[in-house]
Amino acid sequence: MYPSHVHRYNQNPYHWETYSSSSPFQEDIHYSTDVDERQFGQLFPQTGLPPGMPGLPGFQPPFGQPGQGQAGGPPTSPPPSFVPAQTQQIGTFAVDPGSIRGCLFRFTYLWLRGFEQFWFFPIFVGRTSVAGWRWTGYRWVYSGISLRQIQSFSCF
Repeated sequence: MYPSHVHRYNQNPYHWETYSSSSPFQEDIHYSTDVDERQFGQLFPQTGLPPGMPGLPGFQPPFGQPGQGQAGGPPTSPPPSFVPAQTQQIGTFAVDPGSIRGCLFRFTYLWLRGFEQFWFFPIFVGRTSVAGWRWTGYRWVYSGISLRQIQSFSCF
């Protein structure tokens, strides 16, 4: 198929020259890194950047809020010292992502199926899971939890 590269089959596969010799691919193709404004000029007319990029007004970092630790980092203090009363959610198969999204960057107490319960500090809510910082009793540990595992929650 590639007559100039038949020699590779008879060489040590771990030898550097095997990979640094000529290639079956064309090497004289030069790609331009310039953006053709006829293609992308109408999408991002002011700056050439998509909305919400750093340097633009209204930019929000993807994680964290002012005063709540580093960007996406754990809270700077332990959670409240009390355990809230559980509100029963009857007949739910999984927690709706929209309902727990209101608890982002807030101390949240979770009751999981199987009777496990703990303080949690969510920083991301996806379609089927929530990620954030779980209180072990003496420190915050980053973890993710399936929304199907959550029986109920309360945020403060």
